[in-house]
Amino acid sequence: MKLEQIIKDTGAVILHGAPATEITAICSDSRKAAPGSLFIAVKGCSSDGHDYIGAALKAGASAVVDASRKALALCADNFYGHPSGKLQLVGITGTNGKTTTVTLLYRLFRSLGYECGLLSTIANYVGTSRSETTNTTADPITINSLMAEMVAKGCQYCFMEVSSIGLEQERVAGLEFKAAIFSNLTHDHLDYHKTFAEYLRCKKMLFDSLGKEACAIINNDDKNAPVMVQNTRADVVTYSCRSAADHVCKVLEESFEGMLLRIDGTETWVKLVGRHNASNLLAIYTTALVLGTPKDEVLLALSKLESAPGRLEVLRGPDDIAVVIDYAHTPDAMENVLKTLREVAPSRTLICLFGCGGDRDRSKRPEMAAIAEEFSDRVVVTSDNPRTEDPDAIIEEIMAGFGSRKKVTRITDRDEAIRTTIQFAPRPSTILLAGKGHETYQIIGTQKNHFDEREIVEETFKNIG
Repeated sequence: MKLEQIIKDTGAVILHGAPATEITAICSDSRKAAPGSLFIAVKGCSSDGHDYIGAALKAGASAVVDASRKALALCADNFYGHPSGKLQLVGITGTNGKTTTVTLLYRLFRSLGYECGLLSTIANYVGTSRSETTNTTADPITINSLMAEMVAKGCQYCFMEVSSIGLEQERVAGLEFKAAIFSNLTHDHLDYHKTFAEYLRCKKMLFDSLGKEACAIINNDDKNAPVMVQNTRADVVTYSCRSAADHVCKVLEESFEGMLLRIDGTETWVKLVGRHNASNLLAIYTTALVLGTPKDEVLLALSKLESAPGRLEVLRGPDDIAVVIDYAHTPDAMENVLKTLREVAPSRTLICLFGCGGDRDRSKRPEMAAIAEEFSDRVVVTSDNPRTEDPDAIIEEIMAGFGSRKKVTRITDRDEAIRTTIQFAPRPSTILLAGKGHETYQIIGTQKNHFDEREIVEETFKNIG
């Protein structure tokens, strides 16, 4: 493709190369530059791509352009042939529930016989081909490259998590969404956004950008729902588990094995647990209807779905011990999970083990402590991914949120904390391991170390069995 076609209507400015230069690849990382490539220089959060123009040219880049973040995304969209417009692209934004919702939408539509793509926190999928991911919302070149691959492999749908940071950094600019889902908005990422109002504004960008042919699927149970769609051009469809909406759901029964739901008047048994998952499933159901799937087919498919990895994942052990692994890393998510576990098994001792990530929003640390103290019988405070912070300093900030420390134990090493908690828990007990969920690593300093909670739990079970 010629350089002039790639930068058309993007606002990018040519710094090196002629408009007719033939381009075979694009990159914004000089280490990926090669003969035939276009290097797009963008000023980022921690570094400025303009400082690496020389390195890109030395590596053989055929052209260089100066671009804003939005221009980078539009260049990627142009280079890959506008792939999002050739898919039924569904995005979801919100604080909690994004990964569960897109993962289950991907599974549901595959179960209905469609080829699908998935862009999520856990992994990216093109059909059944899996690749690892580092951010909830990838960079624009990766997004468009994967979508182009989806189109080439015959995918009809793509389900995508859209983060507030990804929206603020224009990573999804130029994408053509068929539908966008709003799940909820609670405390998170204030280390980046600074204020809740700014966090909300960034989430709202997704709905502001929707075209007239798109649909905004909105959770009426969240007080921010009206704000999300006040400027959208899209059709608005609402769902709710607590109030009037276009599509409604009520939890009739629940246990560790699943829930009996009444969705739009029809009773359906599902394998997921928790009222927050009832809301996630209702979002999935509503989205499937919006995309033209018959109600009966959707409900049957819903009844067969299993939870996304690390989302209320139950491991049964000896002596009536149940360990639940969940990604809950915000105050609201932790409260939802603890309430669910209390409702499902009210007679069991409920123990909450958690930490908070380093180099992330510090203001939520005492809030997490207050939630754990209120909704559990015992609390174990430990490390999560401390990154470049001192783990004990993080724990001290968490500890400040407890009204009393009588039922609180602190064990800095997470491996030791998990093993000790299981070994000495009263019987019967439910132990929530909150914060890491699907992750199979722990980041200490800048080192990513293997750390799989499932392996630790199963090994501990064997030792006490």
